[in-house]
Amino acid sequence: MSRLAKTTLAGSIVLSVGIIYTVHYMQRQEAETMYKGVLRDDERRREKMRKREEELVESQRKRELYEAVQQVPSHSQQTDS
Repeated sequence: MSRLAKTTLAGSIVLSVGIIYTVHYMQRQEAETMYKGVLRDDERRREKMRKREEELVESQRKRELYEAVQQVPSHSQQTDS
């Protein structure tokens, strides 16, 4: 085998290994990025649920306050009229 053929073979092997490593590295980075997106989505969902719970508690507090101040007919009294 000539020196040029050996050099070409070695260069091809090094280039192939480099390309394979780069592709695997990029796949790992992409998977990690996607996982971080899932974590962000979960955090947003938890924050949204927390805000909804706070709004529910505030709404219940206001309802109790309003009912203490004014008469609120029950649902059955409204439909009988």
